[in-house]
Amino acid sequence: MFQEYDVIVVGAGHAGCEAAAAAANMGSKTLLITMNMQTIAQMSCNPAMGGIAKGQIVREIDALGGYSGIVSDASMIQFRMLNRSKGPAMWSPRSQNDRILFSLKWRQMLEETERVEFYQDMVRQILVENGRAVGVVTGLGHEIKAKAVVLTNGTFLNGVIHIGEKRLGGGRVAEKASEGLTEQLVSLGFESDRLKTGTPPRVDGRSLDYSKMEEQKGDEEIRGFSYLNSEKPQTQRSCWITYTNSEVHDLLKTGFDRSPMFTGRIEGVGPRYCPSIEDKINRFAEKERHQLFVEPEGWNTVEVYVNGFSTSLPEEVQYEALKKVPGFEKVKFFRPGYAIEYDYFPPTQLNYSLETKHIENLFFAGQINGTTGYEEAACQGLMAGINAHLKTRNEAPLILKRSEAYIGVLIDDLISKGTQEPYRMFTSRAEFRTLLRQDNADLRLTELSYRLGLASQERMDKVFQKKKEVEEIKTYLSTVTIEPSEINTFFEKVGSASITEKQKAERILLRPNISLQDLIAHVPKLNNSLSGFEPESIEQAEIQVKYQVYIDKEKDLVARMRQLEDLEIPEQFDYQRIISLGAEAREKLNRVKPRTLGQASRISGINPSDVQILMVYMGR
Repeated sequence: MFQEYDVIVVGAGHAGCEAAAAAANMGSKTLLITMNMQTIAQMSCNPAMGGIAKGQIVREIDALGGYSGIVSDASMIQFRMLNRSKGPAMWSPRSQNDRILFSLKWRQMLEETERVEFYQDMVRQILVENGRAVGVVTGLGHEIKAKAVVLTNGTFLNGVIHIGEKRLGGGRVAEKASEGLTEQLVSLGFESDRLKTGTPPRVDGRSLDYSKMEEQKGDEEIRGFSYLNSEKPQTQRSCWITYTNSEVHDLLKTGFDRSPMFTGRIEGVGPRYCPSIEDKINRFAEKERHQLFVEPEGWNTVEVYVNGFSTSLPEEVQYEALKKVPGFEKVKFFRPGYAIEYDYFPPTQLNYSLETKHIENLFFAGQINGTTGYEEAACQGLMAGINAHLKTRNEAPLILKRSEAYIGVLIDDLISKGTQEPYRMFTSRAEFRTLLRQDNADLRLTELSYRLGLASQERMDKVFQKKKEVEEIKTYLSTVTIEPSEINTFFEKVGSASITEKQKAERILLRPNISLQDLIAHVPKLNNSLSGFEPESIEQAEIQVKYQVYIDKEKDLVARMRQLEDLEIPEQFDYQRIISLGAEAREKLNRVKPRTLGQASRISGINPSDVQILMVYMGR
């Protein structure tokens, strides 16, 4: 019934879908196994992609040849570029999406991907021979062989749903949990633990009074995520903002004695940066209100997602409290909020390729590694799929550095530091964020992916064209001069100092609050010379001109830090014999087994003196 596959991917969430697509597009015969073919790429929580730092990840996935950006563009109902008031390193694309359309588009793209096959079943065991994964055993008892296995189980591993005092087995509402895998992996030497996440109520939009809320429209210009010319909506739907109040908080407190979070029934640690509403009230007692985002679930549905009201309180408490929120006085529930607790495997048990240290040819990606968020899961799936394919071909893995991508930052953080709470990406986690902007992900990553056979020729052609145009624009700006008579009228309008002699356009562009599009619009010769270039090329050239000093500084820092990154530590290095290292340092170094001194320096609890001692023992 089943042939042998190159790669088996277990789970069809965001990580599993990207893993299957990447492995197949690189040439691996791939089987995607899911417990429910109707929930492929399900948006289990909020119907949105991107956001601060997460938007950069989606653009990186797209630049590498993944599907998340294309699917997000095709299913978006609203687009916003966040943080436009700040520098370009902070700009972050975010889309509101049609939940059903997102899933349908993902399934369509996978079904159109050559070498991807599907099977609906639960995987209860990994086939292991001589310390290597060689396939899986399904719930129906089928043994399916493969050269590599990628686990992307999401919240399904021994998942338990909590609603007040009610406790239900499940990996998502109305979907059963996956059992057996954790127990087998622990018996093979893996360490596991529990995490918790939550989701808010879904409500009937027809029962809401939007006149009492603040409207939040999308951007006039829909930029999207994909660097390809992907389809984008012609119109957009608004989101809305409202707030809790002291009356809401008092009603919520009446359920605290039945809250699984406060009574100890939930053992797993929840996400620090996306806490439940009861956690917010408890931790931030001084706050009189909390912001709620009222988000439509799609084009053709009245279902609404109440972002900011994640909760596991009893249903009646959720309902009564939500009725006191402005605009929700007559609210009707589609379903209550709930918390879900699930198994994960601390990611220090992985190599940088996302292959496990205990079992060869077995890869982990997504929430099984302790992350939270579609974007974090998707990028891990992409990398696991790429590296599973490369492993089956006995080729070196693709490992992105912290200076190359947010994806590299995420994986390095997980491997080096581990996580005891759901890990979420932020721009502050990246020390080189001026280099890792959302606008240049294609310039950073597409050529790398193209050489591996993943990014398409179309993508590579667009990158070459963009590079060519950017250099032409920069050269032009460095040579053309602008006379005072050509620009002073515009300067007066915007409150910028007039010039008394001609200046290079490049120098004028360095002024704050002066954009290249402003100059093109007000200086005829610039308009004549530059209006034919692509808007993305014009924006890229402007960013490079304006921020070149900061970009060069970060490049210098990367070069200096590369010395540590290039100093490899032998795999069998014995830290226990270095008595000058503290006991904690020896224990952590032995557990993580860093590949380089750079990685060792980023392990929590390892200080600079420990790194210096290692350098001495390595003959440096």
